[in-house]
Amino acid sequence: MRALLTKAPSRGLFAFCLLVAAWVSAAPARALVPQGQSVASAHPEATAAGIAILESGGNAFDAAVAVSAVLAVVEPYSSGLGGGGFWLLHRASDGFEVMVDGRERAPLQARRDMYLDADGEPIPRASIDGPLAAGIPGEPAALVHIARHYGRLPLSLVLAPAIRLAREGFLVDERYRRFAERRLEALRASPAAAQLFLKDGEVPPLGYRVVQQDLAETLTRIAGAGRAGFYAGEVADRLVAAVQAAGGIWSSKDLSAYRVVEREPVMGRFQGYRVVSAPPPSSGGVVLIEMLNMLDALQATQKPSAQQVHLMAEVMRRAYEDRARYLGDADFVQVPVERLTDPGYARERAADLDPERATPSRPFKPDVPKGADTTHFSIIDNEGNRVAATLSINYLFGSGFVAPGTGILLNDEMDDFSIKPGVPNVYGLVGNEANAIAPGKRMLSSMTPTFVENEGQVGVLGTPGGSRIISMVLIGVLQAVAGAPVDHWVGKARFHHQYLPDEIQFEPGAFTSKTRVYLEALGHKLHELDEPYGNMQAVHWNRENGRLSAASDPRGVGAAWVSK
Repeated sequence: MRALLTKAPSRGLFAFCLLVAAWVSAAPARALVPQGQSVASAHPEATAAGIAILESGGNAFDAAVAVSAVLAVVEPYSSGLGGGGFWLLHRASDGFEVMVDGRERAPLQARRDMYLDADGEPIPRASIDGPLAAGIPGEPAALVHIARHYGRLPLSLVLAPAIRLAREGFLVDERYRRFAERRLEALRASPAAAQLFLKDGEVPPLGYRVVQQDLAETLTRIAGAGRAGFYAGEVADRLVAAVQAAGGIWSSKDLSAYRVVEREPVMGRFQGYRVVSAPPPSSGGVVLIEMLNMLDALQATQKPSAQQVHLMAEVMRRAYEDRARYLGDADFVQVPVERLTDPGYARERAADLDPERATPSRPFKPDVPKGADTTHFSIIDNEGNRVAATLSINYLFGSGFVAPGTGILLNDEMDDFSIKPGVPNVYGLVGNEANAIAPGKRMLSSMTPTFVENEGQVGVLGTPGGSRIISMVLIGVLQAVAGAPVDHWVGKARFHHQYLPDEIQFEPGAFTSKTRVYLEALGHKLHELDEPYGNMQAVHWNRENGRLSAASDPRGVGAAWVSK
């Protein structure tokens, strides 16, 4: 065999080799894996934790667990172990994609009318403040699940950065102070929360160190015992006792019965790109793909910029109406996902859209509060594994309630249910029976972690922002498809329509005076917001040359990193 290998090739074989070499050199270069690794998150400490795990030999899934846990420590106003989220995963070795559903569930004692008074009207703030507003957390179970089934490093190593930060503390910045001011009364109402997140009952000064020893201990228990470190034993007992003592309805069975669900993502196509996003109980992917399908049918991206805004607003209006009408937890109600994401349905839905006139929604104008709660991060590793994850405790600082001895700040995700048909939640979103409260049910969400890709590029993106999440991701996807650099995805000026209230909400300076006049002439009501919104985190992989790029929203304080 050695002699054969040392023989000179025949002329025919030599010519064939030259032909193959010429064909390979003429074919376009294609990077099978990225040249490096990348993390973009809403906080520098979380990005640093993701980097450390990747450089320690972990993959994107290990890094996702580390980033999630650190965000739970340093962004108590956005996410935490007392909340939940959706982790969209792509495994490079076999192309497997899944959404890990760590969404909160309604307690088993929850009732359809639990937030209504004797006259059937919503009790003010009952679904927002205090432990009665809290669903059963899913994030701890999701982190353990991802580490066990997709990561390669020990959970104790992956959680180490979060444990250290909880013990040593993090410094209060202006963003923290602004959000704590908005939830000051709710935090004061919980002695354990006030002790952790306030100073002498007031918003802490800049540079104040927030130390969370109880949270460090809870994280340590999870690192050692897995899900039992949270959903059983001492932590579970303290959570249930604290919630019940403060008027909540959690039980030990609620915690022991909680399970992560793996769900098949929703998928659509737009102008040659494949778009993968979150399925129910998130409304995000369905609404996003429905909007893209309508825009495709209308050939909206070929229109002048002002007309594009009109068409996008009308598309948003219709998709958000469908959100209110049809979407909920698919484990409890029938959600017509295939129909809503079908291009034919989109053509039907857009058939009554007037290119020269706004279509009125019902005249109802709930008050939509500001908020940048919820968080997002995006990761691609050097194997091509990727994660888009959006996490939340709902409103700023969740319910404002901390269970003593645990360090766990509870969510107020019960407000994401339809408390009463047609009555808006804290973000002004209305719902129907599909999203009504039921024991053990997952509440509808707007979180939209998303992949967008074709043969030449891969994008990983998502954002917080309550009801405006889906429209922000829509704008980001359109930027990606247009070939804009990744910092444009996260930095592009934003606008939003959600059917009710019947208005286009937009960031300061998003529209020129000429565009405003045009939109108003078509019958749109315009509402310029007081401040920018959202906090998108995105990573881009150019498959032609293997290069990665990443960007963190300039509206936030996050950080994006690409390895050399």
